[in-house]
Amino acid sequence: MSPLARIRATAPPSAVAAGLIAVTVGVTSAAAMVLTAARAAGADAREVSSWMLALGVGIAVTCVGLSLRHKVPIVTSWSTPGAALLATSLSGVPMEKAVGAFVFSAVLIMVSGLTGWFARIMDRIPVPLASALLGGVLLEFGTGLFSQMGGSFAIAFPVFVLYLLGRRLLPRYAVLIALGGGVVASVLTGGWHLERVRLSFAQPVFTAPEFDWKVLISVGVPLFVVTMASQNLPGVAVLRGSGYEVPVSSVLTWTGAVQAVLAPFGAFGINLAAMTAAICTGDGAHPDRQRRYLAAVWAGVFYLCVGLLGATVASLLTAMPHALVLAVAGVGMLATIEASLASALSDPGSREAAVVTFLATASGVTLLGIGSAFWGLLAGVLTSVIVSVGRRRGAAASASAPAPKPVTAASRTPERTSA
Repeated sequence: MSPLARIRATAPPSAVAAGLIAVTVGVTSAAAMVLTAARAAGADAREVSSWMLALGVGIAVTCVGLSLRHKVPIVTSWSTPGAALLATSLSGVPMEKAVGAFVFSAVLIMVSGLTGWFARIMDRIPVPLASALLGGVLLEFGTGLFSQMGGSFAIAFPVFVLYLLGRRLLPRYAVLIALGGGVVASVLTGGWHLERVRLSFAQPVFTAPEFDWKVLISVGVPLFVVTMASQNLPGVAVLRGSGYEVPVSSVLTWTGAVQAVLAPFGAFGINLAAMTAAICTGDGAHPDRQRRYLAAVWAGVFYLCVGLLGATVASLLTAMPHALVLAVAGVGMLATIEASLASALSDPGSREAAVVTFLATASGVTLLGIGSAFWGLLAGVLTSVIVSVGRRRGAAASASAPAPKPVTAASRTPERTSA
């Protein structure tokens, strides 16, 4: 194989673009929350940079390692709901005790993987409900493409049109064409603020964990619950909704182990991605679904760059037009949303439960600190159970009812003839 052919095999443009878009969407939507959580724990500039480095390295190791090991596009990320939880619960908590809570949460994730209980729960979820969950999770990004046309028409509309033209002429590179056109449009409209960008490399800062049972209960346990319910659960649903079977227990064990090792440097949560993972599992990542794992590998490479250049990336994200990120994410997920809805509504018997799952997930409701993905799935399962019980009772009643007597000629009452 020639060097050029080898490069094309390991770095298909569509896979590289999908990985870049996934990281861009993930970082722009959550980096600010990570910085807020770090500062809530009293982190200084060096420690904030170390948090980004630890998270970037951990995500890179799990993305690349798990995707190459299983040949499946396994995209990991930091726990955005977990960061939101920490931003409100770490106030007044010393950094050493906060790190102890990170380690404790990681150990709980490892235990859930080693025991296999989480995998057994996921095996009982019907495919239509998992697909509906995926559609509900992605709906916000799909509608974001069109909502941006109100205030940023000059950026969002060219992205949409170039994507449609790309799907017609060069389907493999449709998202890449849309991204390039969006960058040009945003530059021409003056949407970039490059004066905010500064170059700075991250350095690791080690903090020895201290285990305080009060902090473990008040921070570590909620962090574990939120990560499992709001990140790992929809993450598995995204993969299964896209037709990929993954060894859930093995994945959880490895993500928990990597988090435990990197927690003293600031890795508070490493888990399966949901929304950004859908970018790497769709048709836009690679025409051959068996090769889409390369998109997740490249996502890991870009996350490593994010970690090494933590402060630089943060400043670059503030310079990038937000409309460009939402528009490109929207076109990148159109095909995945279409496929998930088709799968969710394919079985008439579970269609009502799938619709309930989709609507509840898309609502964005948050209860007890747990996001809508968990509650949407719970509502769908509840609907499915109630509907199935009703159908079984109806079928049993029909089976137990006495059969009507057959009507024969002898049983008919003779008609009276008129005189």
